[in-house]
Amino acid sequence: MGKQPVRMKAVVYALSPFQQKVMTGLWKDLPEKIHHKVSENWISASLLLTPVLGTYWYAQHYREKEKLEHRY
Repeated sequence: MGKQPVRMKAVVYALSPFQQKVMTGLWKDLPEKIHHKVSENWISASLLLTPVLGTYWYAQHYREKEKLEHRY
């Protein structure tokens, strides 16, 4: 009544070196795909970019203010 080991065959997936059309689906209609992703997720993109761009603007402004501080 003990367990008996069962031999299993491994499944190996590989691409043929002779296959020429491996990534054609990635480049097909690329501008349309980008437009669809941006229009679908514009809220998420703006919530990500607003703090990043705001921080960058603040740092640039602060650095410029520091450079000009000795003039006053």
